[in-house]
Amino acid sequence: MAVTHSPFPDLPLVQGFRLATAACGLKQSGALDLLLVEMAAETTVAGLFTRNQVVAAPVTLCRQRLAQNQGMARALLVNAGNANAVNGERGMQDALALSQQVASLLQLPEEAVLLASTGVIGVPLPLHKPQQAIPELVENLRASGWQSAAQAIMTTDTFAKGAGRTLTLGGKEVQVVGISKGAGMIHPDMATMLAFLFTDAAVAPELLQRIVQQAVEESFNSISVDGDTSTNDTVLLCASGASGAPLLRDASAPEALRLLAAVTEVCQELAQAIVRDGEGASKFIQIQVEGARNRQEAKQVALSIAKSPLVKTACAGSDPNWGRILAAVGYAGVPLAVERLSLWLGEVAVVADGGRLASYREQQGKEVMQREEIVIRVGLGLGEASHTVWSCDLTHGYITINAEYHT
Repeated sequence: MAVTHSPFPDLPLVQGFRLATAACGLKQSGALDLLLVEMAAETTVAGLFTRNQVVAAPVTLCRQRLAQNQGMARALLVNAGNANAVNGERGMQDALALSQQVASLLQLPEEAVLLASTGVIGVPLPLHKPQQAIPELVENLRASGWQSAAQAIMTTDTFAKGAGRTLTLGGKEVQVVGISKGAGMIHPDMATMLAFLFTDAAVAPELLQRIVQQAVEESFNSISVDGDTSTNDTVLLCASGASGAPLLRDASAPEALRLLAAVTEVCQELAQAIVRDGEGASKFIQIQVEGARNRQEAKQVALSIAKSPLVKTACAGSDPNWGRILAAVGYAGVPLAVERLSLWLGEVAVVADGGRLASYREQQGKEVMQREEIVIRVGLGLGEASHTVWSCDLTHGYITINAEYHT
């Protein structure tokens, strides 16, 4: 049984961007596996990337070019089916060859082209496949096609992921649209998946970077499927300015705060969709930690619970083994006052003042754990800070998918 998810939304056009997709044969299934996005002149781009020390060539290239161009870019090429990671010098040569081809066909400076990849690590990219498809992509660029774009970046995902918001800035209607992929190798250490966000707001590069960092912290950095971080994790937020709204520079301005809220909502929707699509997942788990000294400690405890195999398998088996939850709280690395701990499964109070409540009955906990969506709430009794993390259960399906992924 898979976790229920919403159908792909009807996302609006975002001025200043054109996109196209193709199936070039990187995926053995023959499904869409190549995405090209063309961006209007003066588009600003902010990015966050994996903190893994083993990184894919496109990650290295993006980091370099965003720094070199001071947060400006004109095109993005994404492939699925091959990570182009751990391929030595050839990996970078292949990435450069693709960016050179895109730049030539779009008549852009090569350094204005960004790349991202996802798929199997350590397999050389069959360069001729995307090279043969890129001219078709350029010919087919258009202002619509978000669902196809989301499908083209999928790997083990079972559904395409997209979200959008509309807001008003300076009297102009502004759109924020995002697509993402991810189902496995998901644990917050930046973003742990691919996500591409587009807005037609006008935003200075420094502010755009601040917005994406804050939005990611509240979304992609607050999810965990399996505790593994990837070599290819990339989040890009692109702002074309084509809406005609005034340029945003001041992070404290009301318009900037409204844009931050919209971007954060889009990121949270995409992040939760990734968890719902966790490899083999049958349950969606929301972990709320409150009463912490500060937000970072609350998050640290929530993530400890989220990545615990014992907690995740208990959820899979509908087992109200709440001792596993408190064990994960205890080894999270946050100083505790155990006698102040409290715990709820859904609306059912299980622990108070560090001990099991006399009123708690195991059948109550089992009824909560049988639900498709489970809420685990922990009180630390140390302060006023809180944080929420989203996760999923760990089933035999996860083992099957990953035992067979490379072959």
